[in-house]
Amino acid sequence: MGSVYLFDVASRQAQWLAARQATISGNIANANTPGYKASDVEPFAKVLDKTQLAMAATDSGHLGINGSPVRALKVRKTDSWDIMHSGNSVSLEQEMAKAGDVNREHSLNTSIVKSFHRMILSSVKSGQ
Repeated sequence: MGSVYLFDVASRQAQWLAARQATISGNIANANTPGYKASDVEPFAKVLDKTQLAMAATDSGHLGINGSPVRALKVRKTDSWDIMHSGNSVSLEQEMAKAGDVNREHSLNTSIVKSFHRMILSSVKSGQ
C-alpha cells in the first residue's frame, strides 16, 4: 500500500479555511471604514493546483497536484453585492454567507478526517 496524503490535504484545507475566515472577519470589522475594499482569498482549488504535495497514484489515470500558500485577492466589482457611497465594498450579508460556507466546509473537512482516521484504526485493529 502506498502513502496516503488525505491528512495533508485536509490540513492544507483547514489552513486555507482559517485564512479565509480571518479575511472575512477583517472585512466585517471594516464594514464602516470609508474607502475600504473587501478582499477574499483565492479559491482552494487554485491553492491545491499549486501545492507541492505529491499524491500517491494507484492508477495511471489518477492526477497529481502541486501548490503554494494562500494569497489574498481583492474582490472584483462583479463579485461584490453593493458599494457604498463612502467607497466601501463590504456587504455584511455577503460576508455572513461566506462565513457560513467556511463553517460548512470546516465541518465537512473534520468529518472526513474523523471517518478516515476511524477507517485506518479499524484496518490496523483487524490486521493484528
